[in-house]
Amino acid sequence: MLLLNPKFDLHRDVACDLLRKEASVCRVQEYSGAVDTRILNIERDGGILFSWKGATGTTRIGKYDPNTKQNKLLYTFDKQVCVSSCSLNKEETLLVSKCLTLLIEIHPISNTKVLKAVDCRVKVQFLNSETDRRSVLESHLLLLTEDGYVDLYHVLLTRQEGYRVVMANPERLSRTVERIVEDFCWVQWDGHTQRLYCLTHNDKFLMRCVQFYLNHNCETVMELPLELPANPFRTVKFVNLGFDHYHMERPEQELVKMEVLTNRTGSMFVCYSQPLRDNQNLIYTVVSVHKDCSKTFRASLGSEQSPQQKATQLHPLFIPIGPDLHLDPQYQSANLTVLHAEEESSASLLDLASGRIYTPALSPAYLLQMLQSDTPSRCCSSKTDPQCLAALHCLLVYMGNDPTLELKIIEWLCDNVKAFESFDQIQEFILEVREETIQPHESHGGEHKEVGLPPTGGYHTLLAVFAVRCLPHHTFLQYIDQGILQLTETFVSRLMTALDPFEEQENVDARFVEETALKQTLVLLGFEEK
Repeated sequence: MLLLNPKFDLHRDVACDLLRKEASVCRVQEYSGAVDTRILNIERDGGILFSWKGATGTTRIGKYDPNTKQNKLLYTFDKQVCVSSCSLNKEETLLVSKCLTLLIEIHPISNTKVLKAVDCRVKVQFLNSETDRRSVLESHLLLLTEDGYVDLYHVLLTRQEGYRVVMANPERLSRTVERIVEDFCWVQWDGHTQRLYCLTHNDKFLMRCVQFYLNHNCETVMELPLELPANPFRTVKFVNLGFDHYHMERPEQELVKMEVLTNRTGSMFVCYSQPLRDNQNLIYTVVSVHKDCSKTFRASLGSEQSPQQKATQLHPLFIPIGPDLHLDPQYQSANLTVLHAEEESSASLLDLASGRIYTPALSPAYLLQMLQSDTPSRCCSSKTDPQCLAALHCLLVYMGNDPTLELKIIEWLCDNVKAFESFDQIQEFILEVREETIQPHESHGGEHKEVGLPPTGGYHTLLAVFAVRCLPHHTFLQYIDQGILQLTETFVSRLMTALDPFEEQENVDARFVEETALKQTLVLLGFEEK
């Protein structure tokens, strides 16, 4: 159902470049050592932070710029270390990494400051700063721990010699700490909105949304009670806070998978799966926060599961595509992670094992296959109606300017006028395309003519099908006379040969069909009706 278009390849875009540079440093034609590249984090601007092991065996941290397609060395440790979390400020002067949770000044001088010396897991993330680089004299850093609290560090900067920006009084850094959240069991960072979502549990589960502003202030802007199963997370869960290659949770350890999805239009969804009670059904809930409603879905896993899948706690991937939310329970690999980017309307998918990032898109061919089944009966029962309705909605929303695909959808609509029990597919088509598709009104007749763009034949066919179903017949014929409706051969042939869809309509009789056919004949011959 999803097409995965390659966007980034860690080996192609990073490792091969590092091998060439190591060969140059070592003065050899080809470097044969292992560089062991690993993705650490993806920043708000799309930059990819990664670590690798150089020829000297020490750990290094670099950044891949997706705009310039270039790699940059940020910092070199004096030994091999395990980096489990990493973040870079916007000015690329401060780097935070978790080995001892070091705040590292990487430009213009090398200076380090230990923020935390703890054994528990720690995540770090810089907040977005002011857009004017020259006015920035502070950076703000979130530090999130497995012990369930979030601290905000205010790193004061100073300008030296008129242009160099360095840390001011790093020894007093601990005095700037501000406690933001305590006792959370799940936390998600949303970089493009600069929001932190935290789940706490006292008497009930409560999700808090903390909004961070450019002036470094923050406030709780939302609290949402959630109905979750008892003990949904065995350990503290971090979402969208980088990748810890030294502590990767196995799928069977996750009882519940939860994620918050937002977009620029203001939509917000809280999606979470339920513990798998059997190997047949996947149950998940979608809370539409902006509409104040929720719904629980049940997806069949089918009988073709491997023994490994049956023994694994499966979860759906919640993938936002365009302005809507696409839920796909087919992709359940523990290595697949949904990435959110501010400048893109759709999310990306990261396969952490291979180091590849993909842009997902719905497959029109697969959706058409769901509609154009082997026999009409497959899409003619109330059990399969929701699948056909979902496929139709997806095609209408994502088909774009594809006349061939549009024609296939219209042909399917005309061939299945009364095939469904639970919905009217013509009406659904109208609702999706709104005023651009059907408005049987005279003002609409100037229906593209004012801009000189004639509608397609499929448009006229569908408009006529809709009008004959909804309008009184004298109004239908009047609209033909006025040119608002234009009959096509496809419509007339279907009306003449397949009257079954209209049997229940009292006004559709032989005389009406004859009048319609006569009008079409006169149109084809170039005459006007007298």
